[in-house]
Amino acid sequence: MHAGLSELPPLNPGSPVPLYHQLATSLSAAITEGRFKPGERLPSEPELARRFGVTRPTVRQATRLLAERRLVEAKRGSGTFVRPPTEQVDLFSLAGTLEAFERSGVRLERRLLGKIRKVQVDPAFAGHPFAGRVAYQFRRLSRARGCPVLLEDFYVDPTTFPELEGYNLSVKSFARVVREHYFLRPARGRQTFQTLSVTEEVGALLELAAGETVLLVRRTLDFPAAPGAVYVELACRTDEFVFSQTLLGDP
Repeated sequence: MHAGLSELPPLNPGSPVPLYHQLATSLSAAITEGRFKPGERLPSEPELARRFGVTRPTVRQATRLLAERRLVEAKRGSGTFVRPPTEQVDLFSLAGTLEAFERSGVRLERRLLGKIRKVQVDPAFAGHPFAGRVAYQFRRLSRARGCPVLLEDFYVDPTTFPELEGYNLSVKSFARVVREHYFLRPARGRQTFQTLSVTEEVGALLELAAGETVLLVRRTLDFPAAPGAVYVELACRTDEFVFSQTLLGDP
């Protein structure tokens, strides 16, 4: 028996938590604690079933749950193996999204979808900081290692950033243009998070089936004398990267 397996506590048949979920939680903890190493094969279904006194379908449900969490992957004819840790990207870098990925050692390929244009934002958009106002609007798709990972919808105050349509944001990132041409840096920002089922349009861009979920981040950036001058909605695929946020204590 695998040494890491012998150290795991037994399951509790009297618990309201399903046995497969208990088993998945136990194996997940073993992986996180390093008892099973990246690339290592998990014990077989019969071995896990004997060790925990459950049926093989229960084991199969547990490993399927671990696969959905991106902790393991099944290889046909070989077994189930521990995946390498998912790379983390600090999603709230005031320096910009591109820099956040680069700090994690990941190169982004970004593409502007359509032109930068002025729009009148629908006043019925509840919670949208530009509702009922004019804003520059543009959309950007970013790929990492050939896979689309991030779709961003930008809304920018034209008073703070005049003539933005004159800059090629396919060549320079928006954050870089803000620094180098407007000589501004964000002073602070706010973010909200929720999961969202993708529409057919967004799913096609992110290469996901309609109805699959993404992490939706709504980000508002304040600039000196221009609060809320930039608002971005980010649809993030979480199957390739873990998106984190660094929290700092009071100085």
